[in-house]
Amino acid sequence: MSETFIHPTAVVSERAVIGDGAKIWMSVQIREDVVIGQNCIIGRNTYIENGVTLGDNCKVQNNALLYHEAVLEDGVFIGPGVILTNDKVPRAVNVDGTLKSADDWRAGRIFIGRGASVGAGSVILTDVTIGAWAMVAAGSVVTRNVPAHALVVGAPARLVGYVCKCGYRLQAQGSNGDRVWICARDGSQYRRDEHNALAEI
Repeated sequence: MSETFIHPTAVVSERAVIGDGAKIWMSVQIREDVVIGQNCIIGRNTYIENGVTLGDNCKVQNNALLYHEAVLEDGVFIGPGVILTNDKVPRAVNVDGTLKSADDWRAGRIFIGRGASVGAGSVILTDVTIGAWAMVAAGSVVTRNVPAHALVVGAPARLVGYVCKCGYRLQAQGSNGDRVWICARDGSQYRRDEHNALAEI
């Protein structure tokens, strides 16, 4: 097992679980009940709120904000400045003007599947699932679920194509009834299911 590294300026809760080989860089804050898998890299100035879970081999770049209840499977990439939100109806106060507390709201949940990538500066709204190996383009605002291997772009993010596990865009071949998506880089092939997700064949 490789050695875990935590920079002296990082603030890591004693109740957080940090996997072997993880690297936690400058000015990172990791709250209580966070689970970070093996060999993860957490970039400078990142904030990870309580209850967030990262699988193995994830990369979280500088200045990312991962809020309560987010779950990242193995091999997820989070670009610089990405925000994973957790409240669809944010308010500082209740209707009577009193300051809201943790008991006055319901945290949403974000799930990001294995190998998916979220580009720099993107915002993911809560109660969204991003499928395995999907790619969210930089600067996108994701408001609904993203199928596996999908490439989504814009604000709000929309489906514009599909990507291979290697990250390169796939090209469709064949008719609608028998369409196959092929990677020009490595030749891998995929088919689309009824949920617009691709699966390797």
